Amino acid sequence: MREHGTQSWRNPWVRWSVVSLVALTVVSLLVGFVWLPSVHGDFAAQGLWASICRAAGVPASWSGEAPASRRAPQATDVVLERSMTRVGGSAAVGRGATLALNCTMCHGAQGMSASAAPNLAGQYPEVVIKQLRDYKAGKRASPIMEALARNLSDRDIADLAAYYDSLPKARTAPTTYDESLPALVRVGAPLRNIAPCISCHGGVDQKLGAPWIEGMPRDYLVAQLQAFRSGRRGNDGEAQMRNVARAMTDAEVEEVSVFYAGKASAGAAK
Repeated sequence: MREHGTQSWRNPWVRWSVVSLVALTVVSLLVGFVWLPSVHGDFAAQGLWASICRAAGVPASWSGEAPASRRAPQATDVVLERSMTRVGGSAAVGRGATLALNCTMCHGAQGMSASAAPNLAGQYPEVVIKQLRDYKAGKRASPIMEALARNLSDRDIADLAAYYDSLPKARTAPTTYDESLPALVRVGAPLRNIAPCISCHGGVDQKLGAPWIEGMPRDYLVAQLQAFRSGRRGNDGEAQMRNVARAMTDAEVEEVSVFYAGKASAGAAK
């Protein structure tokens, strides 16, 4: 038996077959556990065991949560309801105005930011409610906003939403279909699975929970699109914005952001 095995190993075809099989196995492991995971924006090398578990779709640790530095952005657990759009009343607005005194440094005395913070004047109530709940639960990352939202009650959040909804609208006339609009705003990019911006953010339709973005600071829009694209922000329902932003180029991020930011000057001129 040993002599037969030795003779077989001396056969060059047998040796090359074994060597080729080993080499193919090694290359497959490198591709499956190293190269393919590394092309994802949210990939972080965590050792061979973590890579094997990631490829197999099972947790690398069963004993608790991963360290905060390794934890991926968490999806929102806020369920949007039509009732969120009907906040209001003089008492709610007055109380919300008092609470909003903590927000004026970044978002402006009347909800219009002079920095890269988002404008909140006239923002849809359900948008304010959802984002504050996400900050409070740690689903959206911001040291300042998480600290401010942590101690807000559900009533506080609803009253803040009512107050900002009551302010003079920062919203200009909605963007409607026009050939002069940027392509992504007007028709999207169907071959890359990018829906037109106006299908969710006003113009053709306004999806529940989608913010009004016309007139927003350009730097804020760029930062949020980049965060969605890289996976640093993950509180969008069903990963809708992440899927859109991931397919956008830097030039398209800039073009869309400049377009929507420019709507502010058009509205102020009227």
